[in-house]
Amino acid sequence: MNSYYSKNGVCNVQIAHLPTHIQCNAQNFYSQFFRGVPFNISSYALLTHMLAHACELEPGEFIYTLGDYHIYRNHLEQVHELLARTPLPLPQLEIEDEAGRLRGLAGLLDMRYENLKLVGYRSHGKIAAPVAV
Repeated sequence: MNSYYSKNGVCNVQIAHLPTHIQCNAQNFYSQFFRGVPFNISSYALLTHMLAHACELEPGEFIYTLGDYHIYRNHLEQVHELLARTPLPLPQLEIEDEAGRLRGLAGLLDMRYENLKLVGYRSHGKIAAPVAV
């Protein structure tokens, strides 16, 4: 297993290159339930898929460990609304790369939004919330 490990003041990330897949482990020390965590989950899941594609491997697990997991008081109403929703089916991510040019580091750096396709994405719609200070 080869691993890349990055550490900053808020989050540690480890990318593991296993024989058949890429696995991402993230440890977030400051985790805001309503705004931060959903963005981080989708961002690291996308990164895992992009790295796996560039390395010609399958995307593996994304393991996310949260610390100081919290909800701000001025987000309580929005959190209750979010938790009352029925989950929708998960979409599938497709990386469009018919020519196989999005491989290796150069291919990873050349990936663009236009190469990514979410199939079956559905949303309940946004929930507006004030910024917590």
